[in-house]
Amino acid sequence: MATTRKSAAPSSDRRVRRTRLALARALIELAEERDLSRIGVSDVAERAEVSRSAFYDHYGDVHELAEDACTQMIDELIESLPGPALDSADLVREAIESLTAFFGSLAGHAGLYHALLGAQGSARVAGHIRRRVAAVIHERLRQADAGDWPERVPHDVTAAFTAGALMGVATDWLERGCSRPPAEMAAITWPLLNAHYRVSEGGAAPARDVPPGPVPSEEGEH
Repeated sequence: MATTRKSAAPSSDRRVRRTRLALARALIELAEERDLSRIGVSDVAERAEVSRSAFYDHYGDVHELAEDACTQMIDELIESLPGPALDSADLVREAIESLTAFFGSLAGHAGLYHALLGAQGSARVAGHIRRRVAAVIHERLRQADAGDWPERVPHDVTAAFTAGALMGVATDWLERGCSRPPAEMAAITWPLLNAHYRVSEGGAAPARDVPPGPVPSEEGEH
C-alpha cells in the first residue's frame, strides 16, 4: 500500500501540471483573438479540452488563470534573458538586446498583458513583474566590483527605481497598442535607464569622484 501511494503522488502532480499548462495555453490563444473580458470559463475549458469542473479544480475564474499564466511567462522570460555583467566590455549592446527581448515578449502577448497591466488590470501581475526585474538588477549590482560601482545609492533603491521606470514605460507602450517595434523601444529606453548608471559605451563604470546628476558645463560657460 505504501508503494502505491508513493507512485500515485508523482502521477497526480504530472496531471495537475498538464492541466494547468493546457489551460494557460488555451487562454493565451484566446487572448490573441478577443479581449480578456470576453473570455469565459467555458471558452477556456473547451479550447483546453477539459471540463468546467476541471477548470474550477485549479482556478476560481479566468482572471486568476490569467494572472498565473502571466507570472509564469515573465518568470520564464527573465530566466532566459541574457544577463550582462556591469563590467562587460559590450554592456550597452547586451543591455539593449535584453530590453528588446523583454519588449518583444510583451508584444507577443500584448492583449493579455494590456488587460493585466492597464488601469483595470492586476496589481498581483504588475507587482510580480516589478519585483522580478528589481531582483535581477539588484543581483547585478551586488555582484559588481565595489571598487568600480560604489554604492552612492543603496542597491535596493536603485533596483526598485529602475524596475518601476521600466514598468511604467512598458505599460504605457502596451496601452498605446505597441506603436513602436520592440527594438526601437529598447533603443529609446536604454539611455533613460542608463542616465542613472552613466555607463560608457565600453561598459566602464562612472568615476568615483563624479556625483550623479547633470554633466558640469565647460569652464568659462555661463
